[in-house]
Amino acid sequence: MGLGVAFPSVKTGGLEAAQTATFAPDKTTPQYSGKARIIDGDTLALGAVKVRLHGIDAPELAQTCMDAQGKIWGCGQWSMAALQSLAQDTVQCAQTDVDRYGRIVAVCRAAGVNLNHAMVAHGAAFAYAKYSTDYITAENQARKSSLGLWQGGAQKPAAYRAEKRAQAQQDHAAVQEPAPKGCTIKGNISKSGRLYHLPGSRWYEKTQINTKNGEHWFCSEEQALRAGWRAAKG
Repeated sequence: MGLGVAFPSVKTGGLEAAQTATFAPDKTTPQYSGKARIIDGDTLALGAVKVRLHGIDAPELAQTCMDAQGKIWGCGQWSMAALQSLAQDTVQCAQTDVDRYGRIVAVCRAAGVNLNHAMVAHGAAFAYAKYSTDYITAENQARKSSLGLWQGGAQKPAAYRAEKRAQAQQDHAAVQEPAPKGCTIKGNISKSGRLYHLPGSRWYEKTQINTKNGEHWFCSEEQALRAGWRAAKG
């Protein structure tokens, strides 16, 4: 049984190992089920409930990898397609935790297949050893067989995310403009609106000003208020 995804040159394995992986929640374990909407290779939604697959970490959607011939391919999109293929039937999820983003963390099954295990066994996701060792064996087998992500070079998603965060911080810092002499009040535009920050206030040091985006340096609170800004809380 193949994955039937959009990158046929990427070798994958069968579902046999995934079908034998078991997870037996007790009666007190919160359960969720329904038709899944796939968000990426390790996240899905059952109605309004977002579910992060326990113990695995899939490439980010924009992430690329290298195949056995050294060619770049869209492994993030491929991973999402792999989960879509596996989760076509009704998905049943047993909650194991809640993550810092408020998503349910769960072990999910569809058509008798443990989706968490299957994604790792196919080489479509990594075992997330930071949080669980449940799928280390499946990952080792996928690596030995050069399946999916393991047929070439693939950066771990956590490292990819860290690099993106660091780059975003550098880009943000690069647009910081020096304050005009005597005008040190920061007029920042955020999702909370137009706020001004006084030197020594809670968010002053972390706030970056980019006048090209309509932000301003003010010389006094009166000037900021006249311009339509309001004081930031804290």
